Amino acid sequence: MVSLPHPLPGAVGLSHLSAYDWEAADGVCGGSPHLHLVCTEGYVVTAGRGAVQTLSPDGYRDLPLEAGSVAWFTPGTVHRMVQGGGLRITVLMQNSGLPEAGDAVFTFPTEVLEDPERYAAAAALPAGTGPEVAAAARRRRDLAVAGFLPLREALQAGDNEPYLRFQQAAARLVRARVPTWRELWRAGALAAAERTGAQLDALEAGDPRYLAEATAFGARPTRLGGYGMCGRRDEYALPGVTLPQSGD
Repeated sequence: MVSLPHPLPGAVGLSHLSAYDWEAADGVCGGSPHLHLVCTEGYVVTAGRGAVQTLSPDGYRDLPLEAGSVAWFTPGTVHRMVQGGGLRITVLMQNSGLPEAGDAVFTFPTEVLEDPERYAAAAALPAGTGPEVAAAARRRRDLAVAGFLPLREALQAGDNEPYLRFQQAAARLVRARVPTWRELWRAGALAAAERTGAQLDALEAGDPRYLAEATAFGARPTRLGGYGMCGRRDEYALPGVTLPQSGD
């Protein structure tokens, strides 16, 4: 059984992002479009400006981002962070550990999505933060945009079938990982909720002895400027928060 003894509040994931300023094929600077299968993702904008482009079965949206604004997207929503100038975001992820364990699928073209080995090779990045990693991250971003643009065009024309097919392909890609995700969820988000239930039971019974275990924690980023899906990412080596993988 996986154990996450001291997760962040609610067992959320945490990172900081500076959106990529690389120009894509459509002239837009930003990150790699992708969706999450079971995790809601939230942006808290701390500096700069930009936007997040989203695709869902009910259409295309372009949400402006500026310091102080918040945006979030439920599972199945493709999101593409767009750089407008100095955009800096704190990312909060539901179900800490699951995104890093593969709960994210890029909008690669269909022929890549339908070949698990080809998908894995296209999604992987070399270790480190050097120029070769930057080049690989940019190629990955460009491939995701190549699949994203036709999906967006179809949705804007009122046709959601290509998007629904993408969701189905994404679900097929990750199906084998579900048992691992379930263990991470049980150890993290579910365990955190169950602890709250136990504490409420104790208070109702007039037994606050669990408060004797009260303590505090602190942490600083352990890696600066990693290459995530949406941009350069500062990460924390905390239980369930940021594992050494390339998801946002």
